[in-house]
Amino acid sequence: MTTAIIPVILAGGKGERFWPLSRRQRPKQFLSLDGSGNTLLQATAHRLLNLASGWNNIWVITSEMLASGVQNQLPQLPPENCLVEPEGKDTAPAVAWATLEIAKRYGENAIIAFFPADHWIGDTEKFEQTIAAGVELATQEAAIVTLGIKPSYPATGYGYIEQGNTTGNYQGLSTYQVTRFTEKPDRATAESFIDTQRFSWNSGMFIFRAEVVLAELKQHAPEIVTPLQEKGKAAYSDLPKNSIDYALMEKTQLAYVIPSEFGWDDLGDWKALERLLKGEKANVEVGTHFGVDSQGCIIYNANPEETVVTLGLEDVVIVRDRGVTLVVKKDRTQDIKQLLKELQADNRFHNLL
Repeated sequence: MTTAIIPVILAGGKGERFWPLSRRQRPKQFLSLDGSGNTLLQATAHRLLNLASGWNNIWVITSEMLASGVQNQLPQLPPENCLVEPEGKDTAPAVAWATLEIAKRYGENAIIAFFPADHWIGDTEKFEQTIAAGVELATQEAAIVTLGIKPSYPATGYGYIEQGNTTGNYQGLSTYQVTRFTEKPDRATAESFIDTQRFSWNSGMFIFRAEVVLAELKQHAPEIVTPLQEKGKAAYSDLPKNSIDYALMEKTQLAYVIPSEFGWDDLGDWKALERLLKGEKANVEVGTHFGVDSQGCIIYNANPEETVVTLGLEDVVIVRDRGVTLVVKKDRTQDIKQLLKELQADNRFHNLL
């Protein structure tokens, strides 16, 4: 069985920084943050349909808690293509297990690509061109291709990829060897990265031949791939928790990057809505809001029968959903995860998580 690409959607995340809209049973990837009606998971799957030549070649890896939600949102997805992790161990075990299962069905020459379920992509045509370039590179070389995003500002919440020597041109796009990965730098470092024009944001999207990654995992992360080869899903309880960046990408000599410009956002917290939906209005609004002398605010009202009213507010986020109202300064949205830990410690509020 052959196909140009086997996309795998990583859909096990919690999306805690989008609380209270995102909760345990309905995390961020199950939401329509822009009010369009299509959830992030559905948008991701539909974006990959042409590349995968149909639903039979799309895979999803998720958690036991979210598996039924994935099937409800993607009824066309074959049930056997939904891999359910018994417990979350970060992205390295997820990538390793999915790669092993896909290699069993399609062979070790299969070209596999991994995509987080919660990204926004602006230009689908450029996105497909970039994927095609990655597929061509991974087909011709022993390459683990990562899609870099050309930075538009000195972000401190993203990882960065430094490009080294150019390795060719595929589908009209230049490719480079990766010199290093850097996790979430401070602002001064991020500014210096941008000035060199050698750095991309790390999008968390990868393309590779199955046999290449399995060999590299055996070399750099045998504690993850070997138990999965021997016991499959039953090995999960004994696996270490690790990301694919730490377990493999920062160690391998086969990492390549394609700096990309297809309009991208990882929708990490509520401030992402400002980047996504900002127009000429004083505020970003989803749902019904009436404001007087309020500006620079993000208001998300999930209840069509309710109205959020503001007076004299500036630079705050207000979210109203299922009996909970969150009010937070825009510059504190990254702290929502810590807020949830404190809520979890108080038995009165477990039903809000």
